[in-house]
Amino acid sequence: MASTDTAMHVRPTPALATTYEGGDPAFLESITPLVDTIEVSPDAIAHLDGRGAHLRPDVLNEYDSVLSQVNLIAHGVGLSIGSFDHWEERYLRLLDELFARFELEWHSEHLACTVVADENLGTMIPLPRTEEALDLVCKRVRLIQERYRVPFLLEHVIQLLPEAPSQFTPAGFLNEITSRTGCGLILDAYNLECDSYNQGLDIPAFLGELDLAPARELHIAGGVQHGGFQLDIHSRRTSDSTLALALDLVARAPNLHVVTYELLKEAISVLGQDAICAELARIRKVIQQ
Repeated sequence: MASTDTAMHVRPTPALATTYEGGDPAFLESITPLVDTIEVSPDAIAHLDGRGAHLRPDVLNEYDSVLSQVNLIAHGVGLSIGSFDHWEERYLRLLDELFARFELEWHSEHLACTVVADENLGTMIPLPRTEEALDLVCKRVRLIQERYRVPFLLEHVIQLLPEAPSQFTPAGFLNEITSRTGCGLILDAYNLECDSYNQGLDIPAFLGELDLAPARELHIAGGVQHGGFQLDIHSRRTSDSTLALALDLVARAPNLHVVTYELLKEAISVLGQDAICAELARIRKVIQQ
């Protein structure tokens, strides 16, 4: 009887996802049988015309062609949810277009600033962990939740600048956001390793403090070192250490649904289609353990 009870409580294996930014139908055809979900970045599939920024119809048609085989989720880069003066409405209009075309399981953004005083930073910087920033982010999360009636997730980003005075620990800040708004989290195993290398983040202590229940998605990636920093540039295969950390998170996060292997479009020609397909098969095998 005990073995039956145990079997009844076995958690399902998370789905496997990867990023695809369009323009390479042969690559899409090769990866679709290997994944359950495609992660769409509205920013990456937008183009400018006389009416402003809009999603590229050719790429939307590519997603349409595989809808019978995969689900879609959205992951934004350019909302700049933590900018002190305003966020980027242009990104929300792209998201409006995407929701008008497809049913998404959820959508997500980075807990970061990409624009400050109308100047694009060309990167993402984490927010100061203060009550003021917390109030601002929570207000904006609630607005997004009202606008799109599917779950909304936030992802922690790497810390490259020196630590600013804070009222919360990194995990405590995330806990406050999720408890106040009910939004979900994306955990990024590679980002945690970057922060450990660059800033000395104690990953076990961070995970021990973090409420893992809101985590729906887990990101993994491989990056590069430059100038003494480990950078969040998705351009390599995942390291064994990243996969080991990911496997630990899969076991510990009770509501984790998707593991996403993130890869920049520019990295496809560097790694090669066959190597990427082999990497997806490798990740699938690991998360099924």
